[in-house]
Amino acid sequence: MVVKDFVIRDMTAADADSVGRVGFDAWAANPVLNAFGVDMMVRIRLSFRRFAQEHYSLITIGELGDEIAGWIARDGARDYISDLWVSPAHQGLGIGSALVSRLLREMRAEGLKRARIDTHAANEAAIRLYKDLGFTIVWRGMLHSPSMGMAVDKVKMQLVF
Repeated sequence: MVVKDFVIRDMTAADADSVGRVGFDAWAANPVLNAFGVDMMVRIRLSFRRFAQEHYSLITIGELGDEIAGWIARDGARDYISDLWVSPAHQGLGIGSALVSRLLREMRAEGLKRARIDTHAANEAAIRLYKDLGFTIVWRGMLHSPSMGMAVDKVKMQLVF
């Protein structure tokens, strides 16, 4: 369950540095994702910052008090959730679930027939969260990650409304 002072709102351009930092911190804290060395870490940190600066209109953030605790984005097709990141200090509080649930309600209201998301195939916590929210795995294989510049073992998941 999400704590009392949790608010979900649209991101503004002024939030870009904080959003980029939350994304990178969540990525760096996950041993499944971050086992690629210092050069990769620099590339990923810049990638998160650039994404937040260039695509803030696609991002919804979750705040605890005055701190950004997590964010979700729809970059690409309208039925695709491209990103979900929760700061390590705020994981386990229901923030990821609240952000995905909010976006799923929006997608249903838009008349979409499904929602899609993907994650690293070894990211068991994310897969478990998405399954708990009704997603099923529809594909597993190697995909090129533009931000990482390499092929990554991924699962694609889908929720039919």
